[in-house]
Amino acid sequence: MTDTAQRIFVSYAGPDRAWAEWAGWQLQQAGHQVELDRWHWRTGDDFVQKMNGALDRADAVVALFSRHYFAPRRWTREEWSATVALRGRLVPVAIELLADGDIPALLAGVLRTDIHGLDETAATAALLEAVHGPVAPTGPVAFPGAALPGAAVPGAASAGTPTGPDAQRPRLPSSVGLPEVWNVRRRNPDFSGRETVMGQLRTGLLSGHQAVVQALHGMGGIGKTQIALEYAHRFASQYDLVWWVDAEQADQLPVRYTELADRLGIAKSDAGSEPNARALLQHLRTRHRWLLILDNAEHPDQIEPWVPEGPGHVLITSRSPDWHGIAHQCDLDVFTRTDSVAYLKSRIPGMTTEHADLLAQDLGDLPLALAQAAGVLLSGMTLDRYRQLLTTDTARLLQESDVRDYPAPLAATVNIAVTRLMDDGHPDATALLRLGAFLGPEPIPTAWLETARPRLTTVPGDPDDPMWLRNALQPLGRFGLARTDFDTFQIHRLTQAILRTQTSPDQVPAIRDDVTAVLAAVDPGDPQSPADWPAWASLTGHLTAPHVTTAITDRPALRSVLTEAAQFLIRSGLPRAARDLSAALHAAWSTDMGPDHPDTLTCAQFLGHATAGLGDYAEAQLIIEDTLVRRRRVLGEDHPDTLHSANDASTNLAYLGQYVDTRRMHEDVLARRRRVLGEDHPDTLNSASNLARTLNELGEHAEARRMHEDVLARRRRVLGEDHPDTLTSAHNLASTANASGEHAEARRMHEDVLARRRRVLGEGHHETLASANNLASTVHDLGEHAEARRMHEGVLARSRRVLGEDHPDTLTSADNLASTANALGEHAEARRMHEDVLARRRRVLGEDHPDTLASANNLANAVHALGEHAEARRIQEDVLARGRRVLGEDHPHTLNFAASLAGTLYSLRQYPEAVALLKDVRASYIRFFGAEHSRTEGVTRNLAVALTAMGRTHDAQQLTGRKTNKGRRRFGRKRR
Repeated sequence: MTDTAQRIFVSYAGPDRAWAEWAGWQLQQAGHQVELDRWHWRTGDDFVQKMNGALDRADAVVALFSRHYFAPRRWTREEWSATVALRGRLVPVAIELLADGDIPALLAGVLRTDIHGLDETAATAALLEAVHGPVAPTGPVAFPGAALPGAAVPGAASAGTPTGPDAQRPRLPSSVGLPEVWNVRRRNPDFSGRETVMGQLRTGLLSGHQAVVQALHGMGGIGKTQIALEYAHRFASQYDLVWWVDAEQADQLPVRYTELADRLGIAKSDAGSEPNARALLQHLRTRHRWLLILDNAEHPDQIEPWVPEGPGHVLITSRSPDWHGIAHQCDLDVFTRTDSVAYLKSRIPGMTTEHADLLAQDLGDLPLALAQAAGVLLSGMTLDRYRQLLTTDTARLLQESDVRDYPAPLAATVNIAVTRLMDDGHPDATALLRLGAFLGPEPIPTAWLETARPRLTTVPGDPDDPMWLRNALQPLGRFGLARTDFDTFQIHRLTQAILRTQTSPDQVPAIRDDVTAVLAAVDPGDPQSPADWPAWASLTGHLTAPHVTTAITDRPALRSVLTEAAQFLIRSGLPRAARDLSAALHAAWSTDMGPDHPDTLTCAQFLGHATAGLGDYAEAQLIIEDTLVRRRRVLGEDHPDTLHSANDASTNLAYLGQYVDTRRMHEDVLARRRRVLGEDHPDTLNSASNLARTLNELGEHAEARRMHEDVLARRRRVLGEDHPDTLTSAHNLASTANASGEHAEARRMHEDVLARRRRVLGEGHHETLASANNLASTVHDLGEHAEARRMHEGVLARSRRVLGEDHPDTLTSADNLASTANALGEHAEARRMHEDVLARRRRVLGEDHPDTLASANNLANAVHALGEHAEARRIQEDVLARGRRVLGEDHPHTLNFAASLAGTLYSLRQYPEAVALLKDVRASYIRFFGAEHSRTEGVTRNLAVALTAMGRTHDAQQLTGRKTNKGRRRFGRKRR
């Protein structure tokens, strides 16, 4: 590189890749080091952060402005432009005519270079001038990013001369129209998503100078043809010849090739189709800039002799995955959920993200199914009706299609493939396909089938044949009916639904027997052990599929695994799936075996757990108490299952804020479990841990800490250092330390637990979120409010996504974030947030729940900070009265409410009332925490300030042991 050469990012939107290749090539020839960077932002991404990250690695960012670049969903805020413009290293280059409305408002006035409409010479000069002029290179420049056509070709010429033949040089896209030879049908205006695949496909085709063959393979309806069609149109400017061939019937390829040979003027009228096809292949060996698309090629061995060679590109679409040795393969999957939602919202005006997400899930993100659904919904059917029919009449619904860009509706596509499978003589593959249709839509481990094979009655052939599964799976992959990997295979959920609908009723019982045999043969391990959770996740993906659950609830062989599956879902942080499974099982088993059957009661127990996990504590209490009553009657007071229900009932009371009753019940259950199960039994330790948590809520921090330390030591010895229950004890001990005022030690402990939970449970597990929330709260208590705010924002975003907007844990995160904003002086924003949380907590938890009272008190603190002291007093007096009635006079929360009210009274110059409240609070704090606790010291200082304001300076000095500054001082305020 020369001294004036720069490191340049070329930033572009996916559909503008051809422009990026041209710009990158020109800049590279001028001596710059270039990297192409396709930024496919998602909603919520921060452009400032992405742009600044690029500038950390480059001297400049050449941004190719187009309507694609400024697609509305790609931007979260417009003020990024000011930030980037100040740094002076953004080089905007407009590649199409843009109106002010096409560009974010704050960027509309930014100077940019327009190259659209220019010829190549003028466009090149304008581009190089925008980045400070062309620089003569001293030799080939290494290219660190995506490959550029013609880059680093040996024998580079002088500056401005392409390195290599003109055939390798990217063309200016606007300088040419369609290729001279072209037979591709019109572009699909509704094409959406697939930018990653499109980029991989383009990079693959540019990877060599001889013929590069890429094969897109996948099931029917996945969009193979649509991607090939979009590629042809998107990169048409880079080719002189683009020819589309229907390759479904391999024996017709010579005829199709002869059509192209005739168009090129090389066909001989007196020769047959095969000689003319051979002549075409020879011609393509010497010709540059051609693209041949072989669409729907199903027989690789028959296609291989007709794959061209030479300096061009071949793109194959196929259901078959067997292109090894012929083409570089691209295994095409369904849409990402983000692409599905974007497609549906673009096609159906007014569709919300939530509704689009639900429909995409129902349709398994299959592009053809999404296109069909959009067509039906646009014709007048409601979304609810469509989703209902999708469940009850799948095959008929999927027969309806007016999608012009697909040759057949999905149901017909599946039917054709199944017919071919049977006609080719694959009864074992057909039987395996039917069996798979009655399992869930998740990948099916082949090991399950190998284990269960001796008991499978619907699969023909020799059960002892070691090759049976391979021989059955290969045709399924070849016909695009299943996605096969080295140890699993998967059938799309809509293909499954169509197959189930078309299965004879006489066959269904035997197939369901085989499904039971497969599921019963699986041994996923301990549902409470994270090490076994991957195996459980694989199994529950099938057990929880509605058509599977319905079919197997009456199978005694599966009762145990079904209840353990519910337990796994709860422990692994999936309460909604656990609730749905438990509810279905409980309803069926209550009818079949009676509500008092032990298996029914076990199912009820997990239903209560799952309901509580969703934050519906009132409903959970009804389920748990009913289960407890039945178990006491059926099993007796001290049976371990009865004690489990009693523990659940007391734990859920704590969620409801009824700490006094919770303590009494936990003490009783703990005593019974110690007597029945022993001191170190995991259930006994669970009761001890729950009692300690309740003591901490009641303000008895010293005793809570002693118990937590004892339980933690026992759990480490019995369960191990990283067991989820051990981590719960460590988390609880850290929370108790923080409540005791030992913030620095609590921070260290929370950081350790959070790191372990992330590793063991995962980032999105509700217990990991609890650790992250409590760590952020501890950081707040240490006075590091800016850091606490950053942490709380991250936790709140994840909680909303994982738990939902109104889950009690999400509301706790939102309340904590609001309190931190208030501590940072953002009182108006804090008030708005606290008002929202309070309204939600009143609706979800009730008017008198301790968390609701805490929200109201925090709102009053924000109102007080805004100077509205009378309104703050009104709120606080109501909160204090409720706290005294619900929690008691000396509960720590009640004392906190009283201290907050005292601060407001002080601001209102109601000094005697403030002093009276603070004296009571101080006396209680001394009794609870001791005179040297941070809470006691804070209240003592506030009391001294109030006494000084009353003129009682001597009394104030006696309290603090030092002189107290006269005048009004703002009280310290402690959030919950």
